[in-house]
Amino acid sequence: MVAQADMAKTSPAEFMREVRREVAKVTWPTRKETTVSTVMVFVMVILAAVFFLLADQFISFAIRLILGIGG
Repeated sequence: MVAQADMAKTSPAEFMREVRREVAKVTWPTRKETTVSTVMVFVMVILAAVFFLLADQFISFAIRLILGIGG
Protein backbone atom coordinates (compact mmCIF):
# COMPACT_ATOMS: atom_id res chain seq x y z
CA MET A 1 0.00 0.00 0.00
CA VAL A 2 1.39 3.43 -0.93
CA ALA A 3 1.63 5.85 1.95
CA GLN A 4 -0.08 9.20 1.53
CA ALA A 5 3.24 11.06 1.99
CA ASP A 6 4.75 9.24 -1.03
CA MET A 7 2.16 10.55 -3.45
CA ALA A 8 3.02 13.64 -5.49
CA LYS A 9 1.22 16.81 -4.50
CA THR A 10 -0.57 18.46 -7.42
CA SER A 11 -2.40 21.75 -7.12
CA PRO A 12 -5.89 22.02 -8.61
CA ALA A 13 -4.59 24.53 -11.19
CA GLU A 14 -1.79 22.17 -12.28
CA PHE A 15 -4.27 19.30 -12.43
CA MET A 16 -6.54 21.32 -14.75
CA ARG A 17 -3.57 22.21 -17.00
CA GLU A 18 -2.67 18.52 -17.24
CA VAL A 19 -6.28 17.60 -18.04
CA ARG A 20 -6.41 20.22 -20.81
CA ARG A 21 -3.12 18.90 -22.23
CA GLU A 22 -4.44 15.34 -22.30
CA VAL A 23 -7.81 16.32 -23.81
CA ALA A 24 -5.99 18.22 -26.57
CA LYS A 25 -4.39 14.91 -27.64
CA VAL A 26 -7.75 13.21 -28.17
CA THR A 27 -8.95 12.73 -31.74
CA TRP A 28 -12.68 13.38 -31.51
CA PRO A 29 -14.99 11.75 -34.07
CA THR A 30 -16.84 13.94 -36.55
CA ARG A 31 -20.62 14.23 -36.49
CA LYS A 32 -20.79 11.97 -39.58
CA GLU A 33 -18.59 9.28 -37.96
CA THR A 34 -20.74 9.37 -34.83
CA THR A 35 -23.96 9.12 -36.85
CA VAL A 36 -22.66 6.22 -38.96
CA SER A 37 -21.48 4.35 -35.85
CA THR A 38 -24.83 4.89 -34.12
CA VAL A 39 -26.79 3.65 -37.13
CA MET A 40 -24.54 0.58 -37.39
CA VAL A 41 -25.13 -0.22 -33.71
CA PHE A 42 -28.91 -0.06 -34.24
CA VAL A 43 -28.67 -2.25 -37.36
CA MET A 44 -26.61 -4.85 -35.49
CA VAL A 45 -29.04 -4.82 -32.55
CA ILE A 46 -31.97 -5.41 -34.91
CA LEU A 47 -30.12 -8.22 -36.72
CA ALA A 48 -29.20 -9.88 -33.40
CA ALA A 49 -32.81 -9.56 -32.17
CA VAL A 50 -34.17 -11.18 -35.35
CA PHE A 51 -31.56 -13.95 -35.17
CA PHE A 52 -32.38 -14.80 -31.55
CA LEU A 53 -36.13 -14.63 -32.25
CA LEU A 54 -35.75 -17.12 -35.10
CA ALA A 55 -33.42 -19.36 -33.06
CA ASP A 56 -35.87 -19.31 -30.15
CA GLN A 57 -38.79 -20.17 -32.43
CA PHE A 58 -36.87 -23.04 -34.03
CA ILE A 59 -35.77 -24.49 -30.69
CA SER A 60 -39.31 -24.13 -29.31
CA PHE A 61 -40.71 -25.92 -32.37
CA ALA A 62 -38.13 -28.72 -32.11
CA ILE A 63 -38.81 -29.28 -28.40
CA ARG A 64 -42.58 -29.37 -28.97
CA LEU A 65 -42.04 -31.82 -31.82
CA ILE A 66 -39.79 -34.08 -29.71
CA LEU A 67 -42.04 -34.01 -26.65
CA GLY A 68 -45.24 -34.28 -28.70
CA ILE A 69 -46.97 -31.36 -27.03
CA GLY A 70 -48.70 -28.28 -28.32
CA GLY A 71 -50.92 -29.87 -30.94
